[in-house]
Amino acid sequence: MLLCGNSLGLESLPALLFSDTMKLLPTLLLTVLLAPPAQAARRIGEAEVRTGANGVPCFTISAREEQRGGAPDFQSMTVSDSSGKPMWKMTMPRERTFPVTHSMCIPYAGRVQALPQTPAAVLEAGTAYQALIEARKARNAGSPLRYLARFCLAPEAGSVGAQAPSMRIRSNCPPAEHSVQSQAR
Repeated sequence: MLLCGNSLGLESLPALLFSDTMKLLPTLLLTVLLAPPAQAARRIGEAEVRTGANGVPCFTISAREEQRGGAPDFQSMTVSDSSGKPMWKMTMPRERTFPVTHSMCIPYAGRVQALPQTPAAVLEAGTAYQALIEARKARNAGSPLRYLARFCLAPEAGSVGAQAPSMRIRSNCPPAEHSVQSQAR
């Protein structure tokens, strides 16, 4: 049986292979392969919040982050509420820094006279906060420049009396809508 008419036969295959569209395909493929790789955004590292002296929160990088990329050089520390309002900030002068290791901890409202910082606001129980440690340019290209932790303060069970209640740090905080309402009280 013979096919007649406008059917695509073998004689039209060379025309298809050398069409303008097919000539463009290898050029596009080479362009994609030879293009410089796009710079990926750096990931945000994991910070930790611990209970420091006198029950005050203190901040550091996680042990996993230190094992993965070493100790970053400290640039600044910011604690904000869930709306982004800064509660406290400390920044290193350009000519000074120190390595942030997992074994050390930066205390909330730490008073190092030589460092520029803002006055610290009182942290309230049940309010969600975030701690951000910013590092100077990393030695390792894959190391983060920012380390983030979310936390809130919760009263310790049985802490009653005339003294200020003792607090513990939690990473599972109420949703942001609830924490903003609790600040408005």
